[in-house]
Amino acid sequence: MQKRFLALIFFTFSYICFSQDLVIQGRVQDEKSLPVAFANVVVFNNGAFVNGTTTNDNGYFQIENLNASNYILKVSFLGYESVELPISLTSDITVENIILKEIIEALDGVIVIAKKPTVKRMVDRIVFNVENSTLSNNNVLDVLKQTPGVLVHDGNITVKNATPVVYINDRRVHLSIEEVQQLLQGTPAENIKSIEVITNPPARYEAEGGAVLNIVTSKNIVAGYHGSIFGNFKQGSEFPKYSYGTSHFFKTKKLSTYINFSDNPRKDFTGNDEFVNFFNNNQVTSRWESFSSRIRENSKQNINTTIDYEIDQKNSLSFTSNMLISPRRATKTSEISETNVYGLDKLLDSIFKTNNSLRDETFNFAFDLDYVHNFDRKGEKLSVNGHHTYYDFSSFQNVDTDYLFADESLIRENRFQTFSSQTVKLFTGQIDYTLPINESSNFETGAKVSNINSESILNQFTFDNGIRQEDTLNSDTFLYDETNYAIYGSFGKTWDKWDLKLGLRTEYTNIKGNSILNNQVNNNDYIKFFPTFYLQHKVDDKNEVYFNYKKRIFRPRYNQLNPFKYFLNDNAYITGNPSLKPQIDDVFTFGYSVNKDFTFELYYRYEKDPALEIVFQDNIDKKLKYVNTNIDSSISYGLDFIAYTNILTNWSFSTLSSIYYTNEQFFALESNNELTNNNRWAVFIQIANYFTFLKDRSLLLNISMIYTSRDSQGASVVSDRSGVDLSIRKNLIKNKASLSIGITDIFNGLNYNKSTKYLNQDILRETTLENRMLTFGFNYKFGNTKLQNNNKTIDLEERDRLND
Repeated sequence: MQKRFLALIFFTFSYICFSQDLVIQGRVQDEKSLPVAFANVVVFNNGAFVNGTTTNDNGYFQIENLNASNYILKVSFLGYESVELPISLTSDITVENIILKEIIEALDGVIVIAKKPTVKRMVDRIVFNVENSTLSNNNVLDVLKQTPGVLVHDGNITVKNATPVVYINDRRVHLSIEEVQQLLQGTPAENIKSIEVITNPPARYEAEGGAVLNIVTSKNIVAGYHGSIFGNFKQGSEFPKYSYGTSHFFKTKKLSTYINFSDNPRKDFTGNDEFVNFFNNNQVTSRWESFSSRIRENSKQNINTTIDYEIDQKNSLSFTSNMLISPRRATKTSEISETNVYGLDKLLDSIFKTNNSLRDETFNFAFDLDYVHNFDRKGEKLSVNGHHTYYDFSSFQNVDTDYLFADESLIRENRFQTFSSQTVKLFTGQIDYTLPINESSNFETGAKVSNINSESILNQFTFDNGIRQEDTLNSDTFLYDETNYAIYGSFGKTWDKWDLKLGLRTEYTNIKGNSILNNQVNNNDYIKFFPTFYLQHKVDDKNEVYFNYKKRIFRPRYNQLNPFKYFLNDNAYITGNPSLKPQIDDVFTFGYSVNKDFTFELYYRYEKDPALEIVFQDNIDKKLKYVNTNIDSSISYGLDFIAYTNILTNWSFSTLSSIYYTNEQFFALESNNELTNNNRWAVFIQIANYFTFLKDRSLLLNISMIYTSRDSQGASVVSDRSGVDLSIRKNLIKNKASLSIGITDIFNGLNYNKSTKYLNQDILRETTLENRMLTFGFNYKFGNTKLQNNNKTIDLEERDRLND
């Protein structure tokens, strides 16, 4: 217990301890005489908390350092009735077996036993089992908030300080994190069997990307219909934001259908203050101070559909579609900026004011067809998948700039317009085979082929005496074609106290890029091997150690490959690079877990050729260039601490903290391509507290905190930032409905600045966002709420490279 509270003290929780020396010990069982692990055992004196602990895997507990006195011993666990025993302590005492009775609830005339959620560490993942637990009364997003190592905060889902790839039943969710949250918030948790947290995915998963969150749903049993509706409202400092949606599920004996619709109309404000010092011969020749405000309006409409047909007991067929529409009529951006130009004498030399208006439109359609055959041997399975994505993005930009003398008299006017579009067609085919060798060994293998065909168009127009003409030097068409072949094999074995899993994924990629304007063709092909290795040892009932290694790849996003100069205004532009290399990572992790509640991880990560957008200032032409380029390498290592535990019966606590070092080496393109370092130690902390109130636990309170110290990001340094969120939810009508209210970023500490300062580069940007918001939400479920839906999503890493 002392270890538990030392960990909590480290995260600002402190308790007063007195000199004590007596012991209370005992064992907690259920009605079947089975041990109840991780039950909370707490000692009170005159109603005041004195000390406490949790039971081990065999149900035993021991509370030490107590004074002679009269106490109340309280034993509790989620899904069981609490037990209180009076204790008169004059010497060490052993309490006879304490029996906990499961809570039995009556729902719609059916008796349901609420079980406890459990946490199990496997060789390559953590599995949080929640099926038929009291958590199943919530929605899926609420279950994620309780999942070890997962934190839901301020519109983000993070695993160890990074955004994970979200899967449902091993099918990737190709939506933004905010859209994923909308989908999960509208999905009842009674459909969920478990949440799998996979920090280093094995060979079966794509080599592309980092951690994986796999949400596993239960098998459909009952025929019938159920549906739900949900809505959320957020009031920011400037504008309101809305989201609403509905889902419907219908099942017969062989056919299951699911459809979900959601919309997210919103208006967002962003403020940027930018300061640039331009150099000549190491002397500041000019200083530009820019102030801008941007208002972005958009509405993203999602339609997800799944149709499953069970041909017979061994064969099934399913069709899945995910559609995202962001219509032009509801999507626009307007930005107004003013730049003051100061000379060598630090006096105002001139001013220029820019008005930028943008309209864009997105259609993103994805379709999957799946076939699954189950063999006679239990667990032996063959699955085949075919996929198609059609992505269409277009935008129109109009930029007007007035150049003024210091007294604001007009010097000249300039205007340009930009039309850009991108069309992507993606086709993939995949086959997977799983073979259980025996009860302790398993083999998996599979293959995949994918083809991506992309056409990007940029047409820029300038105005001369009010007459529009095409700027042929900044107009181009870029054609991109990529074919990828992959094959993998994986073997896992369990024996005694050891678990081992080995895997190898091999991918061959052929790429062709063609810039029509420059008549420049780039051909590239490469073969990469991605081994994975996991080893776990259970030392005893309380201690586990593990080691894993994974090689992974991050391919450039499609828009990073476009060679265009996309001008944001007269003096700043973004440009891509068709010769970008894929980023290759090697990640080593060594972990130690205590009591299944606390985990310490040491990691080392080497990234070769990371592709980043880096801002460079052109000191001669006085322009800012946002260049997509490969930096040379990035090395990081650190220590992570993860905790997931119950403090009291109605208070659960989770935290993720990390102290780490990052060293990024990049080429200073505006300084003779000199190799430069940006290195720094940093700290990241996330803390979440979850409280339940009332006898039926229908009132929930969540308080979370995030802190990030100054950190390196490519060639830049990002300032420290922190935020505190609070939310309250009340379940109503036998958990069929819920209302919630909350505040995000209470102290408005998540705004930040980014500085790029080295050699002849000196840029500072301060950003203000609508982080502090008042939030309201509701959810209502109707129909046969005991049904589990068949919602599926699409498992393709290539789609994540779309310009969403």
